Amino acid sequence: MSVKIIGANVPNMPWQDRPASDESGLPLWRYSENPIIGRSPAKGVARIFNSAVIPYKDAFIGVFRGEQTDGVPYIYLGESKDAIHWSFRPDKIRFVKEDGEAFMPNYAYDPRLVKIEDVYYIIWCQDFYGASIGMAKTADFRTFTRLENPLIPFNRNAVLFPRKINGKFMMLSRPSDSGHTPFGDIFLSESPDMEYWGHHRHVMSNASGNWWENVKIGGGAAPIETSEGWLLFYHGVTNTCNGYVYSIGAAILDRDHPSRVKYRCRTFLLTPQEWYEERGFVPNVTFPCATIHDAQSGRIAVYYGCADTYVGTAFTTVEELVDYIRANNQISEMDAEEGVR
Repeated sequence: MSVKIIGANVPNMPWQDRPASDESGLPLWRYSENPIIGRSPAKGVARIFNSAVIPYKDAFIGVFRGEQTDGVPYIYLGESKDAIHWSFRPDKIRFVKEDGEAFMPNYAYDPRLVKIEDVYYIIWCQDFYGASIGMAKTADFRTFTRLENPLIPFNRNAVLFPRKINGKFMMLSRPSDSGHTPFGDIFLSESPDMEYWGHHRHVMSNASGNWWENVKIGGGAAPIETSEGWLLFYHGVTNTCNGYVYSIGAAILDRDHPSRVKYRCRTFLLTPQEWYEERGFVPNVTFPCATIHDAQSGRIAVYYGCADTYVGTAFTTVEELVDYIRANNQISEMDAEEGVR
């Protein structure tokens, strides 16, 4: 059965065919020139990783986690003609209130970026008397207006859907605790106005039985709408004698009721194995935060953080990926239910 991406055409998106030497059997393959962003990529910034990009006009724009040389993370704006080679504005993004008054978070990291109708929304993790979610909007990438924090602490890995569903904005998140969470499931929340969030639903559990995601999971890139459902890239974490390992997985959610999982891949799509994934500030991390995808060709480029130090890109097609997920489907009764008790 043919699977189609429902969305815009992006004919100038980056692409590289699968190398003939790839015998992994997995549907996601790395860009041969990874990492696309290396160390010290901008003045005062030691590392950029866990960042999100999007088509903009005839080129591409992105919000990037910039770990400053003083160790405090903020969000920086980057621009590119080909979505591979990036230039960064020298100053971190300046957030303001509705009246234009400055309103900067204490810190901000792991941003996602999505366009809903004619507005671009940035969503990130920040300090709201504990780790929680910050949000802002922009129409022109010049003025960035803060919105109300959608959820109380503790929460991370928030991801917005790229359109309203049943007339409501939808957001995935991963409730946590005050530490480096040793657990975690993905939940769905909805809002009529991007201010008041409720009707929370459970989506997926880390208790899948799969070793690579048996500690915690969290939303990654904004879900891609397809004819089969919402395609979600997410990260799964396991624990080893040498610390956490972050891998990339995928699932397909129901288009009209996205708290229900239709298919969930039992294997990872990508796990740390290259030097830039295994070695860095935090070793053994592949952390997806964005995709660029073209409806006409079905091509998908996945952007992921590598070892909390670099940015990498990997490629697939929607048909190959969805076929693989269906062939390796493993969902639990908890995954398939509506997610409310």
